[in-house]
Amino acid sequence: MKTVLKSAVYGLPLCLTAVSCGTDNAPVRKAEPNGEQPRNVIFILSDDHRYDYMGFLNTIPYLQTPNLDFLAREGAYVKNAFVTTSLSSPSRASILTSLFSHEHTVVDNAAPLPDNLIYFPEYLQTAGYRTGFFGKLHMGNFSGNPLPGFDQWESLDGQGTYYNVKLNINGEWTQFPKEEYVAELLTQHAIDFIDENKDRPFFVYLSHKNVHDPFSSSKEVGDRYMGMENPRPASFWTPNYGVHPLPSLGKNGKAATGRDWYGDDRMPDWVKQQRESWHGVDFLYNGRSNLDTEINRYCQAITSMDDTIGELLEYLRREGLDKNTLIIYMGDNGFMWGEHGLIDKRNFYEASVRVPMLAYCPEIIAPGTVVTDMVQNIDIGPTVMDACGLQKAPHMRGDSFLPMLKGQPAPEDWRHRIYYEYYWEYAFPQTPTTFGVRTDDYKYIHYHGIWDTNEFYNLKEDPDEMHNLIDDPKYQDIIKGLDKDLFDWLESTSGMEIPLKRNDRKHNDWRNGKTF
Repeated sequence: MKTVLKSAVYGLPLCLTAVSCGTDNAPVRKAEPNGEQPRNVIFILSDDHRYDYMGFLNTIPYLQTPNLDFLAREGAYVKNAFVTTSLSSPSRASILTSLFSHEHTVVDNAAPLPDNLIYFPEYLQTAGYRTGFFGKLHMGNFSGNPLPGFDQWESLDGQGTYYNVKLNINGEWTQFPKEEYVAELLTQHAIDFIDENKDRPFFVYLSHKNVHDPFSSSKEVGDRYMGMENPRPASFWTPNYGVHPLPSLGKNGKAATGRDWYGDDRMPDWVKQQRESWHGVDFLYNGRSNLDTEINRYCQAITSMDDTIGELLEYLRREGLDKNTLIIYMGDNGFMWGEHGLIDKRNFYEASVRVPMLAYCPEIIAPGTVVTDMVQNIDIGPTVMDACGLQKAPHMRGDSFLPMLKGQPAPEDWRHRIYYEYYWEYAFPQTPTTFGVRTDDYKYIHYHGIWDTNEFYNLKEDPDEMHNLIDDPKYQDIIKGLDKDLFDWLESTSGMEIPLKRNDRKHNDWRNGKTF
């Protein structure tokens, strides 16, 4: 008799996460064909690359990314790409599973990795694809050993290093010469894998360490940008932090407004406090450097990675594989360089939640295509499966944006809003548990477990999120509607419980004993 296992991940019978159950009670990683002509796919993932740090956008005038610029010019620029959680491990798990963080439960960078997750490359394997993973997985408490779904496995050790690289190759650790640069090494290994499998369909997951702190460049790039000046974002001085006067009193002794307490722009107190911390511009990385130097190094790491993308493109052209190979490039989360006085990610501000996304495949994507509909990291698996001629698995939360890459209108049922979640981490306690919803026009941010203000922004009028309108009378109906929508989403996806984790892990909170 067939036993149906219950999934601890999202409350469905485990066999329902795939098309059918096998006789050994395990799900069959098989998807139905969709009629699409199968093609090769290369997915390139970067780390902490914010959405607007690419040469063609001219955010940083000196930044050179000729190969990313090429992908945008000759392929598609997905202008509004977002993650569901702006943190490496949760985002990477959402990419591989097409589930929200509270469903796959990899809610922070140390959370245990469940053993019953299904990764979308498993479906590609059953369809005859050769699959290879190269680079940084960094997903929860991952040990480095091969993940299901990949025929060739080459994983960095945890965060990895830019030099003196160590890789887990199909279960065995290999140390490489200390002078080898990680992006060049990973790219060459990916090229070698493609070269060995170019006569059959292949899928490559090339996951860079670039551009994660501490930033390091290739020898060719070196100190190219050091000393260059960087523009400050509009919200750099919003909020001003410090002691604010108590709110003025109105009738019956009640506060007439809370704006005096939070400052003129009504920003949360936790943001003011974080400004002078590891994740703030006034004490970034515990004061080891200054903002401009760190941005210079960050840009050098971007250009170093861009060079290796050029090497991959050149190989594909030389072998005649460039026409029918879909390349998707994206970042695992955004990054803040001074917005609201913060650095890093985790929060639901635009620079944190938005990511770069580009796609290139001359066979199906017209040069200069721009996708303006909102796309999320949960859409990667369904899109890759679609390009490989497969229907997405029934349990997947995302959808394929391949039709938009082809220049077609978004399906009528395409999302008109995105949802966001981030769970407080013991290792970095500066940022509170955060839930949010964003439409094209508005953003609502709800904080859990802190005595502070929530946030609401009119993105059309205030794209830099300078003025929190949470108490503006004319928006109260919209705010209430978004709040209801947010909790309806959490309730419908079994997200109404906070996934607590043990706190016996490293942290950088000096008040509780620094344990690096």
